[in-house]
Formats: sequence, structure tokens, C-alpha cells
Amino acid sequence: MNQKLPNATTVLVLGIVAILGSCCCNGIVGVICGLIGMNLYNKDNTLYLQNPGVYSDYDNLKTGRILCIIGLIIGVLSLAYMIFVLSTVGWDGYMEQINQLKNMGK
Repeated sequence: MNQKLPNATTVLVLGIVAILGSCCCNGIVGVICGLIGMNLYNKDNTLYLQNPGVYSDYDNLKTGRILCIIGLIIGVLSLAYMIFVLSTVGWDGYMEQINQLKNMGK
């Protein structure tokens, strides 16, 4: 009987949270979740490669890995943009941009 990899679902969920966190939280959450997901992926991938016939949900693990990579990329780009904005216009200029974006919808 096949068993599930211990962290396949966790890696998948962390990949989804990494993408959402990268878009919503200036990349910090995305980078953290992406790194944790990749670490868990490496552990389960090693376990799967030792005995591939025993485990059944390797596809979820691969999908989670792809989502974690996408979340990491978006998160790093978001962080780089935030650092760029903060270094050029400062915190006050950044907050002014945020307020302008909020007022555009009104």
C-alpha cells in the first residue's frame, strides 16, 4: 500500500501562501514561506528518491515546489522594489505613494 509523503501537502500550502504573501505583504511573507517550503521539499524529495515505489503524492510535492519558487521570485522582486523606493524617496514618500493609490479608487 502506498503512503503519502509527510510534507507534500504542507509544501503545496506554503507555495500558495508564498505567492499570496509576496503580492500582499511586500514580499516578506512570500520569501519566508517559500524558503520553508523549499526546505521541506528537499527533505521529502530525498525520502521519495530513496524508495519511489512507496509514496503516492509526489505530484503534489512537485507542484508545491514550483509554487514556492514562483513565490520566492515574486517576493524577492517585491522586496527589492520596496528597498529601492525606500532608498530613493524615504518612508514618507513611500507612504505618500500608498495614500495616492488608495485615493485613486475613490
